[in-house]
Formats: sequence, structure tokens, C-alpha cells
Amino acid sequence: MSNWIINHGLSAFILVLWMGINTFLFVYYYLFYDHGLQFLYTRHIVGSGLSWARAPAAVLNFNCMLILLPVCRNLLSLIRGNFTCCGRSLRKQLDKNLTFHKLVAYMIALMTAVHTIAHLFNMERFNNSRQGKGDELSTELSELGDEANQTFLNPIRSTSTTPTYVVFTTIAGLTGVIITLALILMITSSMEIIRRCYFEVFWYTHHLFIIFFAGLVFHGAGRIVRSVKTTDPPHNISFCEDQPANWGLIPQCPIPQFAGGFPQTWMWVIGPMVLYLCERIVRFVRYMQTVTYRKIVIRPSKVLELQLVKAGFKMEVGQYVFLNCPDISQLEWHPFTMTSAPEEDFFSVHIRVVGDWTEKLMSMAMACAKIEVPLPHFRIGVDGPFGTASEDVFDYEVSMLVGCGIGVTPFASILKSIWYKFKESNPTLRTRKIYFYWLCRETHAFEWFADLLQVLEREMEERGMGSFLTYKLFLTGWDQSHAAHVKVHFDKDTDVVTGLKQKTYYGRPHWDNEFTEIRNNHPTSVVGTFLCGPEALAKTLEKKCAKFSVVDPRGIKFYFNKENF
Repeated sequence: MSNWIINHGLSAFILVLWMGINTFLFVYYYLFYDHGLQFLYTRHIVGSGLSWARAPAAVLNFNCMLILLPVCRNLLSLIRGNFTCCGRSLRKQLDKNLTFHKLVAYMIALMTAVHTIAHLFNMERFNNSRQGKGDELSTELSELGDEANQTFLNPIRSTSTTPTYVVFTTIAGLTGVIITLALILMITSSMEIIRRCYFEVFWYTHHLFIIFFAGLVFHGAGRIVRSVKTTDPPHNISFCEDQPANWGLIPQCPIPQFAGGFPQTWMWVIGPMVLYLCERIVRFVRYMQTVTYRKIVIRPSKVLELQLVKAGFKMEVGQYVFLNCPDISQLEWHPFTMTSAPEEDFFSVHIRVVGDWTEKLMSMAMACAKIEVPLPHFRIGVDGPFGTASEDVFDYEVSMLVGCGIGVTPFASILKSIWYKFKESNPTLRTRKIYFYWLCRETHAFEWFADLLQVLEREMEERGMGSFLTYKLFLTGWDQSHAAHVKVHFDKDTDVVTGLKQKTYYGRPHWDNEFTEIRNNHPTSVVGTFLCGPEALAKTLEKKCAKFSVVDPRGIKFYFNKENF
């Protein structure tokens, strides 16, 4: 439990707080509409459907206020940079922004379903009341507004009007249909299989949020939920509800007047909408800034390296940028971790071809190479840099870096920066030991990164710090010809795959052994475990961090961190 609290305590607290606020809003507004005397006549027609419609609406207001904040990347980077004094546990929550964004979206979807279903029942009951299928009071209430100096309660204004007509002709009904359809499209296109295989579909449909928020702001303007308003003389609801025939005939029971509530949704969402608008303005300004190519390299395993230069660009290790190529798409932006070090006068990204956008970018780069154009002529827009968990790597005495395939990119930046820090004898380097693990399915993937490891290997030996970096490369896929080649050259001093002194391991790491070794070597240290890889491995490493952390405050602690885009 102690280890769980260390790694998940603050996240659990934030989740409980969020759920607590949602629960409070739901219960409070449910009781408010279920017991409020001013809504007694409305409840008489629609029953508990009023409370079941209004309580989710309050929860929706709260969550629609939150939904945009986790995707304000510049705001999160600003908070991360200005609150380094708050401790790693607090800053670690910023790396879970997309997880929280999804949770809020699920809550919005759930509350929208409840809100919509309740209003569908309400409209049917309003229609039955208008058709005279209810009791005397329901009929009298539904007929109010037919004469001068009267206000209506029932939105269905004639016996020939259908609920469908009201839904598609009123502000509340029409905007409700629009925002519900937009929400359905956004949620269905956000499924993992859609995002992985048809990213463009996800990207474009997600921009329906503009229509969603526009409809949301105007939705309450319809004021379809109405209550008794104060008049002079006042209408005594408790006294008059049982004698509708006497309304307007006795002083205690003047004809009741009704009014819709003041729209409140815009007050909840206007702040986040302004923040997000500022976010998009900043992104546009960055997009318009000139980016020049320093070098372009086509690596093995369908990997494209772009070395770029942009005036005023400053980065930290492990950060990422969003790239846009107008020649491919004006609207598509894709995240890529930078592989360069902050000490270099350029920034670089390694892009693996995995989809339509990256395939087109690679084709354009290869076309330039064929005609021997020194630098590509196609334009690249850059937004960023943005912070990630890897920024905190130098805050730990011992760091454990785990990369899978192209997921090694944030650690390339870290290892390059370490090389520069040793070269300059930087005294501020707190880290004393780094364990680096790289898992790849094919041998070609090692090629572009092996050069950096060779330089680091040589640099550490020259400075007498060969023990500073321990790295292990794991090849998880091979064929018989490769196995035969390895057997023949097994006795060589260097590895046949990478050319490094450290031999490549075949298969997957046995994590219990790796964590046990680190715990034995550093029994009192705080170890930062960083992963850029699949979710299945993340779950495994997260469990190992909890398992091998020592409860004793003086013992070793493993803190798990994962890259999220």
C-alpha cells in the first residue's frame, strides 16, 4: 500500500476529488429540481424526468469546462516549467493529461445519454398532457399561454404539434441534436483502432468540438425548462395546485406565470474557451515562423531523420514537437519526440513510416534525394516544444530508460545531452548512474542509434567512467540466417549487430532480474523509470516499480514515468 501511495496516491486523490464534485453536482441539482416548489407544476406533467434531465446538465457544465484544459499543450508546458519546485509527484500528473481528457469525455458521453433520454420522455409526457390525456391540472397547465397575458409551461403549443417538430424547430431541440451528433462522431472516431489505422478520420472529426461548443453555448438559450415566476399578487402554489378551476378567480390564485431559467452553460465554458483560443493563436504564430532544413537523412527500417533550425527555438531533453507539412495536409499535425540535445544548435526528429502522412513525407524526401536536391523544398511547420516526463530524468540519482523500437527517440536526446555534459564537465549533473534498455524486432532498427552509443561508450572509457552507463539491447525477432551468422562470429570482441562492445541480447528482458540487480546496486537511491513504448509493457513496469520499491523511507524507491502523446 505504501508503494502504491507513492506512485498513485496523488492521481487517486485527483480522481476521487473529480468524482466527488461530479457526484455532488448531480445529487444537489437532482434534489433541487425534485423538491423545488417553483418546479412543482413542471414535475406534475413530466414527473422525475425533470430531475433526471437537469442533474446531468449540471455535471455536463462542469466537465465541459474541464475537457479543453488537458489539451492546452502550451499551458501545460508553462505550468511544468514554472512549478518545478512543487515536486515530481505533482508535475507527474501533467503527463496524464490525455488520460484525464478521456475520463472527462466518458463522463460527458454518459451524462449526455442520460440527459437526452430524460428529455425524450419529458417531450412525450408534454405531448400526452397537451392531448388531454392527463388529469385536470396537467391539461390546464398545458393550455396556459394560448390566451393573451399568459405564459406557457408546455413547449408543445397545439394539439397538432408533434414532439419531433418541437425538437427540430426550437433552439434547445435543434442545438441538442447537433451537439449530440457531433459528440457521437468525436467519440466513435477516437477509438484506438480508428486512431491507429485512420488517423485522419480521428483528426478531422475531433475538430467538430467547435460545433459542439457553439451549440452548447446556445443550447440553454431555448429555456425549455420553465418554472413559476414571482408575481404580484403571488401565486400560492401549495394552495392553488388542487383547484385549477379557480385560477384567476380568487386572490390567492392568480393565473401562474412561467419563465425559463437564465442560461448558465456559457459561464462555465467561456474561460476554457478563451484559454484554448489563445492556445490556437500561439500555435498559429509558431506555424508561421520560418523553419529551415539543416540536414535530411534516410535511415534504415523506414526511418527519416530531419535536422531543423528555427530562430529562438529552445528545448529540454525528452521534449516533443508537432509537425505539419502543408504539401500533405494543411490541418494535420503529428507529434514527434526530438532526438537532439539542448546543447546542439539544431533540433532533430526521427520519423518512422507507419501511416499515410509519414509515407508521403518519406516519399517527398526520397524524391528530393533522387534529384540530388541538397535540401527539401517542401515546407515544414513546427509547434512546440512541449514537456514530457523525460524532462525529469536528471532529477534522479539513478535513471532507468526503457525504449521500444522508435520509442528510443526521447532517450537519444537524453544520452546526447549526457555526452555534452561530460564533455563540458558540467558540475550540476545530479545523475550518477543510467540503465538503458532498448527492445527492437529487427536488426536494422539498431543502426542509426548504435553510432551514438559507440561515441558514449568511448567517451565514458576515456574519462574513467565506464560504469556510468549500462545499456542492454534486446532483439525480439530474428530468422535462422541471422542466428547462424551470430554463431559464426560469437567470439568477436564486438557485437555482430551493433558493433558495440556490449553484446545484443536475444528475446525479451526478464524484468524481475533487472529490477533486482538495480535494487542490489543502489539500495538507498531514488530510481526514475522512464518508458516510451506500448501500454502492455507500461503495465508490467509499473507493477515492477511498486513490487521492488522498499517501504522503509531510507530504502530504494522506483518512480514510474511514461511518455504520452
